[in-house]
Amino acid sequence: MQAFRLPEFYLSYPARLNPNLERAREHTKTWARRMDMIDVPQHGVAIWDESDLDRHDYALLCAYTHPDADGPELDLITDWYVWVFYFDDHFVELYKRNPDLAGAREHLDRLPAFMPVEGPITAEPTNPVERGLADLWERTVPSMSADWRRRFAENTKHLLDESLWELTNISENRLSNPIEYVEMRRKVGGAPWSANLVEHAVGAEVPAEIAATRPMQVLRDTFSDAVHLRNDLFSYEREVQDEGELSNGVLVFEKFLGCSTQEAAEAVNDLLTSRLHQFEHTALTEVPQLLDEHGIDPMGRLAVLGYVKGLQDWQSGGHEWHVQSGRYPDGGGGSVLAGPTGLGTSAARIISSLVSTAPQRMRSYARTPFQPVGHVPRREIRMPYPVSLSPHLDLARERNVEWARSIGLFTDIPLVWDERMLRAIDLPHCAAGLDPDATAEEIELASAWLTWGTYGDDYYPQVFGHSRDMAGAKALTARLKELMPVEGASPVIPANALERGLADLWQRTADPLPVDERRTFRDSVEVMLDSWLWELANQHQNRIPDPVDYVEMRRRTFGSELTMSLSRFSHGATVPPEIYRTRTIRAMENSATDFATLVNDVYSYRKEIQYEGEVHNAVLVVQNFLDCDLDRAFQVVHDLMDARLRQFERTVDVELPALFEEQDLDAETRATLTRYASELQDWMAGILNWHRDCRRYFDTELRHNVPLGIPLPRPTGLGTSAARISWDPVVG
Repeated sequence: MQAFRLPEFYLSYPARLNPNLERAREHTKTWARRMDMIDVPQHGVAIWDESDLDRHDYALLCAYTHPDADGPELDLITDWYVWVFYFDDHFVELYKRNPDLAGAREHLDRLPAFMPVEGPITAEPTNPVERGLADLWERTVPSMSADWRRRFAENTKHLLDESLWELTNISENRLSNPIEYVEMRRKVGGAPWSANLVEHAVGAEVPAEIAATRPMQVLRDTFSDAVHLRNDLFSYEREVQDEGELSNGVLVFEKFLGCSTQEAAEAVNDLLTSRLHQFEHTALTEVPQLLDEHGIDPMGRLAVLGYVKGLQDWQSGGHEWHVQSGRYPDGGGGSVLAGPTGLGTSAARIISSLVSTAPQRMRSYARTPFQPVGHVPRREIRMPYPVSLSPHLDLARERNVEWARSIGLFTDIPLVWDERMLRAIDLPHCAAGLDPDATAEEIELASAWLTWGTYGDDYYPQVFGHSRDMAGAKALTARLKELMPVEGASPVIPANALERGLADLWQRTADPLPVDERRTFRDSVEVMLDSWLWELANQHQNRIPDPVDYVEMRRRTFGSELTMSLSRFSHGATVPPEIYRTRTIRAMENSATDFATLVNDVYSYRKEIQYEGEVHNAVLVVQNFLDCDLDRAFQVVHDLMDARLRQFERTVDVELPALFEEQDLDAETRATLTRYASELQDWMAGILNWHRDCRRYFDTELRHNVPLGIPLPRPTGLGTSAARISWDPVVG
């Protein structure tokens, strides 16, 4: 297998070395011996000897990644990393080299007993992995809050459990697609777990009220992705050539893009750089606003600042350790690094890395909007599922127009849509394909939701994009959220078509639901509303999104969580909530959603790019990221679309039956989830069918789709970042 030369990494923070390094080395070797991790074979298989531990030098990793920790804290953190790397190598030797799914599952099933969120450990450890986890848990959690313990336990469980995903892929010789890989690598790679330990090391927890918000989640995800992608570049030789591993980003890119190993390594490094740029963007622009909006007190702000700095230290220190550690000989790719290495030299590489990655950063902000597109090279889209349409379609079309008229959609000021435009979009045709077995009332309600969501996603960029009025957009969003009371009446009196529409739909949809389902449904609508603000901020900055952030946010702007929450409610109480949170069900939902959003992006490309000056389109995002021509960008997007469809098919055919057996689900639950898979098949087929038939994307129709009542701006000024209009509906 072809080796590669390590690319030039983006390094914006100098690495610093903790002065307690030697103390940590001595302590952790003693601890590892006490846990039987050194020179103690497991089931007759040697895992580590003393030279392995010395060569890998995890104390050096922790001294670089936690430069300000005191001696006892560095000892504790180092022990955690010795444990997690031992777990990984132990799992490789006992369960991966000769794949043993049953043994691996039995091993993993025991580990949660050694990390209880509440109460003492009652299980008796039987091997070094269990012994180490029990010891570390008891030394770590007493000083932290229940919220932190819950998050840390969850991330540790993900790290352990998703090892089965890697093992299953090896057993089937299956290589994941890039979207699946990035999502799963976060869990199995352990960087979210590392981010939790950063909080412990800096002695400051992220305030619980903001821990689950988008900005904090993006900080964790970008940190995690950068850590894992860097590791993939350094560990390629060890993992792919020695261990037969398939969970490596270089290998995933190499096979998916059909390129050389060197080109794949460069693409992985570009994604690593993009994720770090996204980290910086979020820390500088979104986090300060988050702290203000939630009224975080000075101590909480200092905690967040310390956390962000801790994540930055981890990135720079982790890179320095990869360069020096004996775990990745010759830089991991069969090459040597150019330039100086060692303490004091990391700062010397910063200027070079900033210069070399500047073009990538600048491309994301330098797009000139409203450029003629020319020929759009769409490909045929494979769809294995038949299309069916509800017999209530014609009735739904007329009732939808009546509903739109009743809320003042055609008379509101500013005028965003008129009746001709609504009929041309034909959203009842979409609803009739998404759920062909629905009643007339259900199709009518679904059509109204699609209309409201698409209208809202048009309204925000037209009204607030042209005026650059983010404050107005946030005020409207707050009012819309208040129109969805979980209990009682809303204090808001609807003042425009968007508010009247939501008030009506909320009452019709939420009133029959129990309070807990009503709260879940409200959350799904709020996710979509907040995603419109994200799009608006990018529009104001003329910023093409990072590719990973785009895929994950596109699910929200598309309204998929809203659609799927409604579908789940129709299942009643037959499916336990924890089953919906399993990797299998989330993979089924996310792959279906990604297929649908990519379909929308290829069909709406001309409309969005040429007529609307849009930056939220997968083809544009791919073209910007790969710095390639339009034909290549379309090909990559089509390949991603089909890869997600194939993943959906595999999830339904292989993983869903396996989930039934693993969870020992009863017949009723199995039937409900099987029906849910069928509903998602209808959903994808219906969306593709609507795009093929809808006049919205016909070239002859596009010139009529200039937003009503608002003059279309012309690009002006450097980068044309002046006010522009964007129009990216929920269904495009």
